[in-house]
Amino acid sequence: MNKNTFRSIGAVLAGLVAIVVLSNGTDTILESIGVFPPIAVQREQGFDTVWMVVLAIIYRSIYMVAGGYVTAALAPNRPMRHAIALGVVGIALGILGATATWGMTPAWFSISLVILGLPCVWLGGKLKTRS
Repeated sequence: MNKNTFRSIGAVLAGLVAIVVLSNGTDTILESIGVFPPIAVQREQGFDTVWMVVLAIIYRSIYMVAGGYVTAALAPNRPMRHAIALGVVGIALGILGATATWGMTPAWFSISLVILGLPCVWLGGKLKTRS
């Protein structure tokens, strides 16, 4: 593997880490201030209040755009190709996440995150290439 291959992998991983850290951090903050119920309650009773789920979709979508931007910014070449690679990885991880949380959240929440992932990271990559 050459230097650009490692940079490419690093760019995609950096975008993924940005999305995960921002999403989980926001979840934790919203739980700690009482906006979302604690995770133990979510596991036991589910997480199905529509406004909470919509809020989570909104901020996670914004974070996916940011992750696409980060990936494109760090890509050694072809930033949009790297953003799309992040989207493909996101689809795979989103399917795994949907499987793991099935029954804890409404199905449409998990499915929407899988569907929105690729367009959101694409938009982030596009925003970076235009700036």
